[in-house]
Amino acid sequence: MGQKPIYVEIEMRSDLDKLWEYTQTPALHKEWDLRFSNITYLPKQPDEKQKFLYETRVGFGLKVSGTGETVGVFDKCSSERVSSLAFGSDHPLSLIRRGNGYWKYIQRDNGKMTFLTQYQYKTAYGLPGRWVDRLFFRPLLGWATAWSFDALRLWVEQNKHPKHFIRSAIVYVLMCLIFSLFWFYQGFTGFETSFFTGTAKIGLGILWLIPLKRKWVLHAVQAGLFAGFAFLHSEVLLSILLSVCSAASGVLSVQLPSARHTKRKRKK
Repeated sequence: MGQKPIYVEIEMRSDLDKLWEYTQTPALHKEWDLRFSNITYLPKQPDEKQKFLYETRVGFGLKVSGTGETVGVFDKCSSERVSSLAFGSDHPLSLIRRGNGYWKYIQRDNGKMTFLTQYQYKTAYGLPGRWVDRLFFRPLLGWATAWSFDALRLWVEQNKHPKHFIRSAIVYVLMCLIFSLFWFYQGFTGFETSFFTGTAKIGLGILWLIPLKRKWVLHAVQAGLFAGFAFLHSEVLLSILLSVCSAASGVLSVQLPSARHTKRKRKK
């Protein structure tokens, strides 16, 4: 039951040397990549591959650690560079045992860079591990890679540090959760007067939990609904507050990094 490699591609306004620095310097790499909490390069000889140690926080004070080695291949006269990577972990919490992949950098004539990665790995724990990887871990890892690439793009293009986006993303998720709980509450209490109204409100609550492609539309619709409630003198202060919060969180949503800004399939 083989799985396809994880592939992510993004285009950004940058030059080759700057993007190489942001991705090949451990202190900068760990700032934008959700997959790593810490990366430490080990001492090496000039003719050796660069070996490193990595850590990933998984919550509750737990960390998964591993080792790897990387080598960059490039010609200063070329508009392309490639960095190959091998990695692995014997940590009991790691689902990944061994893997390999590469980063590729392509300078375009229009001043933009194409930055892409493809990597594959073998899982631990036999058949159960492969099913956990297929149903949960691999989709999450692919999303984290894509989100991180877009966070890197915004850092390079707009000089906005990824930690700013992580804090903003947490605030945004909390806002969506509050909106969802609000509509669930309204829906369950609304069943007393109308089954249709209660069902519609619960449906809105569910929508706030789904990562929709154009979620700003939902923000706009909800802001309009609450503005209408305020106009009809229905809990005016609460309606105005919710309308403003809906509009503000909608503006925030379009400023955050998104995995949808990347390509997830290689061109045939």
